[in-house]
Amino acid sequence: MVPDAPPIAFAWTDLRGKPLTAETMRGRVTVVCFIATYDVTSQAQVRFLQRLHKEHSPRLNVALIVLEQPENRPMIEAYADALELPFPVAIADPATIRGEGPFQGLHHVPSVSILDRDGRERFRHIGLIEWTPLEEAVERVEVMTGVKKQGA
Repeated sequence: MVPDAPPIAFAWTDLRGKPLTAETMRGRVTVVCFIATYDVTSQAQVRFLQRLHKEHSPRLNVALIVLEQPENRPMIEAYADALELPFPVAIADPATIRGEGPFQGLHHVPSVSILDRDGRERFRHIGLIEWTPLEEAVERVEVMTGVKKQGA
């Protein structure tokens, strides 16, 4: 678990043209995943996110940030369409791709950050995180922040 830190301020536009920001995600625990379309491990991570979204919505937000250049947008859109992603997908800005953006140091794929309802990072994982540890991390953040009672 990540110690108390200030809320992370982020702002992207998803592939549908809607804002994907700290404000639009506020109020729910949010899982932000960083991937690349060309990475097979990222595709496996996305499958776990789809299950997480299915089993934990509407109390949980899920967002996918693609660490690729904007000129890859047609491929990113095809990737999102082929996988029928039910959550927002955005293309990272250059600073985020370099690991210098709002999620400092997360420029490896796949990577996962879990934010509490106020946008503070409470969990971070670099590399593939499989279903059980991912769900357990979400539930720990929910318990830690009062969204869910322990054992419920």
